[in-house]
Amino acid sequence: MPDHKHFLRKQENWKDLFFYRKSEVLYQLTFRFTQRFLQRGDRTIDQMVQAARSGKQNIIEGFTAGVTSTKTEIKLLNVARASIQELQEDFKDYILARQLTFWDASHPRFQAMMSFTQTHNDLPDYNASIESMTDEELSNLGFTLCKQVDVMMTNFLKEMEQHFIEEGGMSERMTAARLGRRKEQNETIEAQAHEIEDLKANIDKLQALLDQQQATIAELNAQLASSTAELEQWHSWWQTNKHLFPKDNSKKQV
Repeated sequence: MPDHKHFLRKQENWKDLFFYRKSEVLYQLTFRFTQRFLQRGDRTIDQMVQAARSGKQNIIEGFTAGVTSTKTEIKLLNVARASIQELQEDFKDYILARQLTFWDASHPRFQAMMSFTQTHNDLPDYNASIESMTDEELSNLGFTLCKQVDVMMTNFLKEMEQHFIEEGGMSERMTAARLGRRKEQNETIEAQAHEIEDLKANIDKLQALLDQQQATIAELNAQLASSTAELEQWHSWWQTNKHLFPKDNSKKQV
């Protein structure tokens, strides 16, 4: 679900992605391959090493740029993918130009190589093999790794395309964040308005109760005043007429 509270995308850790980890392997493999099997001064050395480096570095730059620009991220990842494809062709050209064996699905070592590369993504897994492989083995390994990185990046870019369709780029996320914030503010204002209406209704009820209690108090005060006046009348009458009621001073004889 899109997060409309934040418009900056969370940066993914490219180091966890298999295609980036394989691109690191490819860079080191390519560098050592060119040093071992290509003659000094051959322009292919720079082309292959730069293609391998471009593939790796543009993945990093793409993910870094993706925090603020999906468009730039996609562009840089496509540059990385194109560099890996270029490197793949260089390995293929090396194999064909020197009439080495290209390991396709029918080659007896193809399946073992595929199984290994599909389950191993980090340089330490390859270090020992790189130093001992022949040029045919190493070029076929490089070609296969390039192919795997290309496939994984293609699938990743398709997911990014779908994500972009659903959530849009930076501008769309900023607009969604502003609209989301405005919606929250409107909902808060509406809730406060309802709360104020409820408070007013409660105040009216309390005022009615207070008026009723004040009326009761006034009625009780009136009754008290009436009773007091009646008592004063009786007291006045008694003061006037108490002589008519002499006291009995006789005492009981023992």
